[in-house]
Amino acid sequence: MEIKLSENEKIENLQFKDLKIIQNKKGFCFGIDSVLLSNFAKDIKENSKVLDLGTGTGIIATLLCGKTKLKEIIGIEVQKEVYEMAKKSIKLNNLENKFKIINEDILNINKKLEKNTFDAIVTNPPYKKKGTGIKNEEEKKIISRHETTATLDDFIKVSKDLLKDKGEFYMVHRPDRLVDILSVMRKYKIEPKVIRFVYSNKKSEPKLILIKGIKNANPFLKVQNNLYIYNENGKYTKEIKEIYNIIK
Repeated sequence: MEIKLSENEKIENLQFKDLKIIQNKKGFCFGIDSVLLSNFAKDIKENSKVLDLGTGTGIIATLLCGKTKLKEIIGIEVQKEVYEMAKKSIKLNNLENKFKIINEDILNINKKLEKNTFDAIVTNPPYKKKGTGIKNEEEKKIISRHETTATLDDFIKVSKDLLKDKGEFYMVHRPDRLVDILSVMRKYKIEPKVIRFVYSNKKSEPKLILIKGIKNANPFLKVQNNLYIYNENGKYTKEIKEIYNIIK
């Protein structure tokens, strides 16, 4: 299928079930956090209706279409240019019947989507608290990395409103926000159930956290084994190779 690419756009092969993604070389490209989240959420139940808050170029939703037997996934993306790229990726992968996308701020999405209707929500929200950190001059990167249009509280509150009772919530974030994350999840009745820390290697501090919560569930938190990206030789670990489908 021929897709017309805009300036600086490229097609990247995801090395999984022939899926591809369109990215802008000068914009904010997806990172390992999105790939790890899609793998963390691969147990989403068959025929689930899923929501991807802040879908960006659609990397998480695209991978979940390949990794799970979900019925439908809807991506929400506030940036028009990124939304247009995601639409082209959907067409490129022939996912029009499974992956829909809406160009909207998540703060307004309750007006377009019915409450209590989603079986699962995935999100890779901006990590940096509003007013903190050095901001990149590229607006697309600022919106992707900093809480400029919506806060952590907003992402979790919207998830609570849209999830069914006992619906699943999956998120990737930074360890330095862990106390905030757990506090806000409890505030909105999304009980933290599973957490996994991601390290660059065994000598480093954790760089990412993967969290699963369930709406209106009873308290019980399972901490999974640490996930290491690199081994002592600076090469990808066996688990990371499996996640990336690297056969060597």
